[in-house]
Amino acid sequence: MPRHNPALHRSQKAPMAPGRRRLLMLGAILLLAALGWAVAIVLKPAIQRTIVITTGANKGIYRGFAQRYAPILERDGIKLDIRSSSGSIENYERLRDPDSEYEVGFIQSGTASPQETDGLQTIAAISYEPIWVFYRGDATVDRLAQLRGKRVAIGIPGSGLLNVSRVLLAYSGISASNTTLLEMNAMQAYQGLEDGQLDAAFFIGRPDAEMQQTLLNSNLRLMNFAQADALVQKFPSLSKIIFPRASTSIVNDLPQADVTLLAATALLVSKDTLHPALVYLLLEAAKSVHGGDDYFTPLGTFPNLNTSEFPVSDESTRYFKSGRPFLQRYLPFWLASFIERRLLILLPFMALLLGLLQALPRMAEARIKNRLVVWYREIKALEDEIWTSHQPTPGQIAQWRDEIENIDAHASQIRIPERYFQDVYALKQAIGVVRERISQAAGKVEE
Repeated sequence: MPRHNPALHRSQKAPMAPGRRRLLMLGAILLLAALGWAVAIVLKPAIQRTIVITTGANKGIYRGFAQRYAPILERDGIKLDIRSSSGSIENYERLRDPDSEYEVGFIQSGTASPQETDGLQTIAAISYEPIWVFYRGDATVDRLAQLRGKRVAIGIPGSGLLNVSRVLLAYSGISASNTTLLEMNAMQAYQGLEDGQLDAAFFIGRPDAEMQQTLLNSNLRLMNFAQADALVQKFPSLSKIIFPRASTSIVNDLPQADVTLLAATALLVSKDTLHPALVYLLLEAAKSVHGGDDYFTPLGTFPNLNTSEFPVSDESTRYFKSGRPFLQRYLPFWLASFIERRLLILLPFMALLLGLLQALPRMAEARIKNRLVVWYREIKALEDEIWTSHQPTPGQIAQWRDEIENIDAHASQIRIPERYFQDVYALKQAIGVVRERISQAAGKVEE
């Protein structure tokens, strides 16, 4: 009857527990899922190609800004989807809705009460928006309080002008209870003044805008804000500006004196989820459109970050400090954004890959060494049994000889690189030592 050969069972590890096997499988699945997610991110287009912007009335100042931005952004492959609105307040409501499609818009300073939860950021302050009050009659009007009891147009619902007009009039003691305040758009207000249905009207816009040119060249009179300094103190979102003499017409000397006006500041605002690369493009467009000089500001005054209405974008802070990112200065936008996005994703994986490449040789060496260690353990276990058996039987001696020959045969079949041959021969020397021990033990039995 053949004897049982326990070789390879003396130091063999217990089989892996089912719980641990499931844990390892789960870990492998999670690792594959993470790699799949990373690949999906890398393959995803580097950046969106359309920006939805909310502006203002179709012929208004904000609409004009957006139409000038569009071809500049188009050069970098970005389409500006321009959407009209009733004005600043509606723009604010659209942008603060996290589920809306609107990403960027123009908001007039002083027309909103921003909250920390709005998720909005200022890209830049881009322009002054002069507030004009035109009126009828021969009497000079230089204080808003003089409009008490008259018929005054103050803007349309949803516009920033409506909000600012009400605040300024309230400071002067004017309300709907003592004055006829009418909500109407610029064209209606102009017609109302020309037809004598209105005594005064508030307007907002640049001097070169079509409506402002019409008003400035009409027989209507332009109010000089004699209390501008006090009003700005009470309403810090406004600024005091001067419309110089003869700015409308040097030939006709219109106006015939400097006119003090109040001005809101137009802000380019976005959701704080807007891609940073797009923020830089919008800043470049704003600089191109608003960077020149005009009636009220010298060259380079706008765009700027002189505003505290909304948190300032981190990208804007960096832009005004050091300009566009390095790659965007020297590469086409699509390529720069592609590299920047991929680097953010790939750098951690490159670091991981580098670590793996450094670890692989050590792992391979450890795996090869483990093949030899298995047999060293078997030899050691066999040797320990020989040493502890002071009076072995002939059957034990025969079993030991079978085991050592079995180990020797398996050791001869180990396939490893040539540089590890010395380890194989060291194993064979160890086998020879134990074989000699067995022979010594056999000799004692024969004696």
